Amino acid sequence: MNIVTSINEWRVLRKKIHGKSIGFVHTMGHLHEGHLSLCARSQQENEITIAAIFINPTQFNRDEDFANYPRTLEKDKSLLAEQKVDYLLLLDKQAIYPDDYHIQVSETTELSQILEGEFRPGHFNGMLTVVLKYLNIVKPSRAYYGEKDYQQLLLIKKMAQALFLETDIVACLTVRAEDGLALSSRNSHLTTDQREKARHFPEMLKKLQHSASAAKQLEALGFKVDYVADQWDRRLAAVWLGDVRLIDNVDYTMPKVLGDV
Repeated sequence: MNIVTSINEWRVLRKKIHGKSIGFVHTMGHLHEGHLSLCARSQQENEITIAAIFINPTQFNRDEDFANYPRTLEKDKSLLAEQKVDYLLLLDKQAIYPDDYHIQVSETTELSQILEGEFRPGHFNGMLTVVLKYLNIVKPSRAYYGEKDYQQLLLIKKMAQALFLETDIVACLTVRAEDGLALSSRNSHLTTDQREKARHFPEMLKKLQHSASAAKQLEALGFKVDYVADQWDRRLAAVWLGDVRLIDNVDYTMPKVLGDV
């Protein structure tokens, strides 16, 4: 695996692989099987796969969340090498934000204002800005994003279409643990008791007919609920266990098997 640490270095390499299909997996590190599944999908569909690790400060609306975000770079590099990813792009804040974030990307309709947008003000501006920067740097044929961050996925697709990007945005299914919890870098912050309780999160989203009932049941189980909402043929939710915030969504076009409790 080739590790690239500057934009100019990448531009030289990019010219050498011109004409080949390029897949891109954009991460903030602390990699898990979900990230690696995106890499595997890219490898199936492209000649070259590039991963990036950059903990983007502009999408954190709380300084403590940015400071506490897990950083496991050496392990991450080993996992990507084992996965046989072709290139790892490791750029620093100065490379990504030479303008000190004076130029930002925003989406101005309800899509970016509700749910995550309501509870994490500024998050989507930071996310869209950094995604656009990386897509412009890498110029991939395809970029792979998980459906766990479903609202984010919709916004990235909308931005790519609106700004005429030549990259196909590929949605990938959420990867889950055996008990159903969506894999997330933040899961590592859960205590043993919290991790046991967390398995009820996706379970409640799936089994109850009404979002209000799911929210009520999650609160009864000890979760602090930011929202449970039915949008875009999905049930989306964000909850807290202690200081750990979890998000998830499930396809809600399926028939409801169980009634409300």
